[in-house]
Amino acid sequence: MARLPEDVVALIDALGPGESLVITRDGVPIAAVSGAARVDAGPGPAVHDVTVVATAMTLSRSARASLSAALGGDYIVLDLHAAPATADVLLVPPSSPQLIGLLREKFPKARVIVTEVEDNGLGVSYRGPVRRMLDAGADDYLPSTTIRRLARQLDHNLTRHRELSAGATTRVEIDSPASEPDLP
Repeated sequence: MARLPEDVVALIDALGPGESLVITRDGVPIAAVSGAARVDAGPGPAVHDVTVVATAMTLSRSARASLSAALGGDYIVLDLHAAPATADVLLVPPSSPQLIGLLREKFPKARVIVTEVEDNGLGVSYRGPVRRMLDAGADDYLPSTTIRRLARQLDHNLTRHRELSAGATTRVEIDSPASEPDLP
């Protein structure tokens, strides 16, 4: 609740037991929040911080629910149009710098993360240029910021590839090591 806009919190707080708040988009119900009986539990539990993830890609309810479940209880995954401007993370498919800029304006505090994802089971396909290059036969992709980092990534990648393949050609998944400071 701490991450929701104040007007939404006020609407939810005003719900009595058995009352519902129906959330709609273009007149179509997309979610409902039901009021529950309140029990005075004393000073109350500590506020649980939830990371709000907005998706700037069309995902079915089941795909969004699957992503939310996989992330766990510390996250809530919302469609871009249902997410508050205070969202923490914005998942974006490969797109133009202009669109990224517009989304950055709409979600100024969000960490914008570009992702290429393909999940046939959930009907999700956002393949971008990197995925297309890998599918065409490229062996890997290294998102380097400096020559020094490229050298570390390349050495790590080639060493790991030799260990994994032991001489056979094996496709290695896209890997971006956790951000690390550049060596002087």
